[in-house]
Amino acid sequence: MFPHWRRLYKVLTVYLTPACVSGYTCTAVSPPYYYQCLPGGSGPTSTSARTSTTRPNSSQAATSTPPVTTGPAPALSSVGNGYRVDTRGGLIFDVDKSTGSITNLNFNGVQYQDSSKLSAINSGLGSSSVSAQTIGSYVKITAKSNGLPVTHYYVAKSGDPTIYMATYITGEVDPGELRWLARMRKAVLPRGWHDPVSDITGCTAFEGKDTFRCPNGQTRCKFYSSDRFIDDIVHGVTGSNVGVWMIMSGNAYETSSGGPFFRDINTQAGDQQELYFYMNSGHIRTEPWRLGLMGPYAMRFTTSTSPPSGNVDTSFFSGLSIQGYVPDNQRGRVSGSATGVSSNFETVLHWYNQQAQYWTKASGGSYTSPLMKPGSYTMKMYKNEFLVAQSSVTVSTGNTVRKDIAATPEPSRTSIFKIGEFDGQPFELKNGDKILRMHPTDPRMSTWGGTYTVGSSSPRDFPMALGSDAGGTATINFSLSSSQVRQLTLRIGTTLSFQNGRPTVRVNGQWSGADPGAPVLIDSRGLTRGGYRGWGDVYTWNIPASALRTGSNSIVIGAVGSKNLGGWLAGNYIVDAIELYVS
Repeated sequence: MFPHWRRLYKVLTVYLTPACVSGYTCTAVSPPYYYQCLPGGSGPTSTSARTSTTRPNSSQAATSTPPVTTGPAPALSSVGNGYRVDTRGGLIFDVDKSTGSITNLNFNGVQYQDSSKLSAINSGLGSSSVSAQTIGSYVKITAKSNGLPVTHYYVAKSGDPTIYMATYITGEVDPGELRWLARMRKAVLPRGWHDPVSDITGCTAFEGKDTFRCPNGQTRCKFYSSDRFIDDIVHGVTGSNVGVWMIMSGNAYETSSGGPFFRDINTQAGDQQELYFYMNSGHIRTEPWRLGLMGPYAMRFTTSTSPPSGNVDTSFFSGLSIQGYVPDNQRGRVSGSATGVSSNFETVLHWYNQQAQYWTKASGGSYTSPLMKPGSYTMKMYKNEFLVAQSSVTVSTGNTVRKDIAATPEPSRTSIFKIGEFDGQPFELKNGDKILRMHPTDPRMSTWGGTYTVGSSSPRDFPMALGSDAGGTATINFSLSSSQVRQLTLRIGTTLSFQNGRPTVRVNGQWSGADPGAPVLIDSRGLTRGGYRGWGDVYTWNIPASALRTGSNSIVIGAVGSKNLGGWLAGNYIVDAIELYVS
């Protein structure tokens, strides 16, 4: 009957699901039931009956099936100004032909794409040359920006409700960051990562445009959703029996910058639910951008609110002519022993050069690196996040090179006291258990500053941060025997400084340690946005015997730094550990 109607009308509105024949394009005009079929288009298209979007080129999906690698390719068609891909796995998505932005995300009959803001690299590539092709069992869409040094790839695999992606850059991208950002409907995806730390609904910005205070006094920020790259293999947003997940498996981070402990935004919920993969940014930046191919990485839809496996095979990219992609058979490895770090701590291995970065965790005193691009690398080993060894290694194609590494032994010393562990992390100190997910002024924080008494206090009594205008000072009370009244060395490890923040030291109200000078500036908020990882400066002062006494002693530790902004935006630093020992 439908072909008969087509002969009678050039424009036809049909009820329920049309099966448009070659030469016609069917588009939703009044969801959830009505579609308009117009002459023209590149070939057969199909849409389902159910939809909840207000976008005119929306469509709906059927049911999800497990990923497969055989069978027919995803269905590729043109709808309006977009390419439409039906993955045949429950997910249908549209890509705008002029910008490369995603305009439609339909999974199992529900529209997830926000209708007012699209999903794209950064906030959109602008005018772009966009092409699409079917290659075997895959569909590849290429969006090359006409104004930015960016080429972005979308890949669909038959039967798989996943959008595989990679992003190739030849220069830094204005405004100084590179991210994938999916903007989706919060009504169907209400929960973000580490929810509700980045849900700003009903809250008011009080620091910049990204840090918010809610009516109950609690603080929210999209940075509070972040995890360390080495741990951040999967993160996502969820709703009722649905999850949308970013998966950064394999070498997804190899061309990013920042190393294994770098953290960046994962989600934010406001008018939309935003899901991110940050590849490069200026957030607590400690090394230059790397250029080339970012990824592959993936955005997967599931019918579960539990994160899926991060073990995703993207080796099929080798047959898709993705610029900058290096297949496994053109890589090499490093393996060996990694010794000298107590089993109480993680042993982390890190390799990097100007083109790439890699990392892994040792187990049982040995390690094997990920597959790496050939080249010469700096190699570092960390006790948790505290640098304990450094070397270099050269990787060649098809080979596994042996490289043993051992931590530099700590000098033998007589310790008077130690607060915390020199491990590059502040988490065992006061408020260290909260700082990743809230602002230092959050009412859930314990009072800053305070007194630590050696012999009766715990690390939780010493603040993990001190500021020049907020946070007060920390007093350490301790006793010395007559034989201990001699020159002693005070060692303060820090993990991050802001606005030239560094420690001040005053002993027994009389002797003051010399100002160590401003550390290398990192021009990015850290502490107030949940960041703690920077240069990891360690400061020492030799305290003369004349400044000490038998019996009770005290050391007051504070902060000095720029006070241009005040509060916790004045100079501050984050404490790793403190030790007083015999010089």
